[in-house]
This record gives sequence, structure tokens and C-alpha cells, in this order.
Amino acid sequence: MEVYLVGGAVRDDLLGLPVKERDWVVVGETPQSMEAAGFRPVGRDFPVFLHPDTGEEYALARTERKTGPGYRGFEVHFAPEVSLEEDLARRDLTINAMARDGRGGLIDPHGGCADLERRLLRHVSPAFVEDPVRILRLARFAARFAPVGFSVEPDTMMLCREMVETGEADHLVAERVWQETAKALAEDWPDVYLSVLRDCGALQRVFPELHALWGVPQPARWHPEIDTGAHMLLVMRAVARLSPITRVRFAALTHDLGKGQTPPAEWPSHVGHEERSVRLLEDLCARLRVPNDCRELAVVVARWHGLIHKAAELRPTTLLKLLESADAFRRPERFREAMVACEADYRGRTGFEERAYPQAALLNKVLQAAAAARLDEAARGELSGPQVGEALRRLRLEEIEKALAPPVSAQ
Repeated sequence: MEVYLVGGAVRDDLLGLPVKERDWVVVGETPQSMEAAGFRPVGRDFPVFLHPDTGEEYALARTERKTGPGYRGFEVHFAPEVSLEEDLARRDLTINAMARDGRGGLIDPHGGCADLERRLLRHVSPAFVEDPVRILRLARFAARFAPVGFSVEPDTMMLCREMVETGEADHLVAERVWQETAKALAEDWPDVYLSVLRDCGALQRVFPELHALWGVPQPARWHPEIDTGAHMLLVMRAVARLSPITRVRFAALTHDLGKGQTPPAEWPSHVGHEERSVRLLEDLCARLRVPNDCRELAVVVARWHGLIHKAAELRPTTLLKLLESADAFRRPERFREAMVACEADYRGRTGFEERAYPQAALLNKVLQAAAAARLDEAARGELSGPQVGEALRRLRLEEIEKALAPPVSAQ
């Protein structure tokens, strides 16, 4: 069996990065011979097999021919005579089109190693334009490798623009958009993913709600960066420092969508943008089939981030209403994640990057105090129905007032 290590494992090893998973290409075999050797078939669109011992993926060498729009519009050809070089030629970027043979020798027909040294993301061939998912993958790799100096080669960016202009990008399906976006959100610089998509015009096609934020001003007093799109990029850089959790980063990304629909006559104010944000967010999540945990947290942040920012100014009754409305008593951990996203919003402003966010400590304090309130059995026995909830609410309010009261100095 002629087997080659390919793709990300080769790339990351050359970069001195830990190899998280290994993929293999097999030349000269058939599906029948792979199964006879004990490999388990798992591929839906082309022959991929799991190794009987390691569980790693082994794919038969293949070529692809464009037959229709979108990333599924391909005819796949696999046969024992398909060479490794032919298989590598169908890949997206040169840094992903390298292989190692059984002796460890590097096979690099498209200059991927040189592009690693030049810190360049470059397409393998003009066939790059045949698969719109490659726009998303390019942007994701740009986000991954931007911290170590990688940039997109201009001709490759031009091909992405061509895909947008010809309508090929319109055939991106929801599952792949979310899959690539979720991976990009996990990178150290997720803002670069969005910048690359915007630079080639794809952001307007896949995330029109985000695209609409550019050119929309905010009050300079609170947002020295002024532009709402610029603010969103700063928020993404901030949240990447604060939390590795995808749903927290998604909530930070989508918290201000409503500002893109503020009538220009009202600029730079954005009164009521929170509820507009929620409506747009719900539509976005439905369109891209965003997981429920991401959607639910993002809705909390979009709806309540304004009040959370003002926590120190709120009366005890308003604080209690906020905790109740955000379902903080039943879902305290989700509320704490919402506060992380809000902190990213606060820090995602020019000059605010290292400022403290005392609102989180204050809200944690009142949540802990109010959540500890309990009705004793005697009091509960004298009440019925809604009276129980109202009595518990009064107790919670009392605990919040105590938590906010200044300490009594010793005389």
C-alpha cells in the first residue's frame, strides 16, 4: 500500500506546531482492497476509510471535475492510476498541498514550503474558484496564522473577489458557513476572518447583518473608533483574550447587529438597537442553523448588554429585574458567560483595551446574594400560588439591597 501523510499535519510540522490530527492519501488501491485490508469505509462523497488500529483517516487519491455550482458541484474520480501529484493539485492552498512519503521525504510540487517561509497564503491553481468554501477556509487560515505574520497573496484575494462577483459565493450552504465560522471563532485573531471576508466582498453575502455595521457611526465619547464595524473587530480581538468558548465569542460578535438598521437621521445615537439586534440575530441563527447554546447566549447579550454596562447605576429593583429577565437564577453560568461577552464589548474600543470592568464583579455579587435567598418552611406553608414567588422576590430584593449597602465602619 502506497501511503502518504498529507495536508495540515505536514504544514504544522514544518511550522513547528503540534500536530493535532493526521490525514493520509493512499495511491494504487481500490475501495475493495482497502476493506479487505481491514479499513472501515466512512466517506459519503468519496472513498475515505478509518484505519483499523489508529482510527486515522485514509482517503484514496482522487481528482475532481466541476459540474455545477457550489461545493457539491463536483464529479469525483478515484482509481488506482490517480497519482499523488494529481491529488495534491486539487487542494486549496499551497501550504496544504504538501505530503511526506514513508521515509519522511517532503513532496511539494506547488511551493508550499517556500510559502510557509514567506508567510503567504496562496492558491494552488486557478481551479481555486470552483469551490466557494475555499473563501471561508482562506479567511479561517488567515485568522489562524495572522499572529505569526501570514497574509493573503493578492492574486488569491482577487480570485475570491471573482467568486463573489460571479455569484459562486451565493451557493455556500448554511452548514459549511457555520462550520468554518465556528472554527474561525476559536482562533486567536478571529477578527482577521471577518476582515478577509469583507475585503473580498463575501461578508455581505454570508453575513449581511455584520457587513451593514461598517460606515455606521457611534458617539465618539463612548466609541473613539466611531465606526461600528471597526468596533466589532476590536470586540472580537478582546473576546479572544477573555474566553476560549465559541458561544461567548459568537455572542460578542453579534451583540450590536441592530446598529446596522438605525435610521441615518438618528446617528450617532442608536436608541432601541438592542431589540433590533435580537430580531436580526434570530434570523441569522435560523438561516445558518446556529446551535441553540450559541443562539441563546447571544440573545441574552444582545438584549441586555446595555443594562449590564450600567450595572453600577441601577437601582436594586432594576438589578433584580435584569437578573430575572436574563434567567440568571436558573442559568447562572450562562449569565456569567454573558458578562464576559459584555466585558469584551466594553474593552473593544480604542483606548479601553486594558480597562477594568467592575460591572461583572458587582453583578456576580448581587446574583450570589439574591440566589441565596430562601423562604423558610413556615412562611412557605402560609402562602399559595403566586404569593410564593412574590415573597421570594421580596427576599431577593432585600438581599440585593444588603449586598449593595456600604460597609458599616467600626467605631
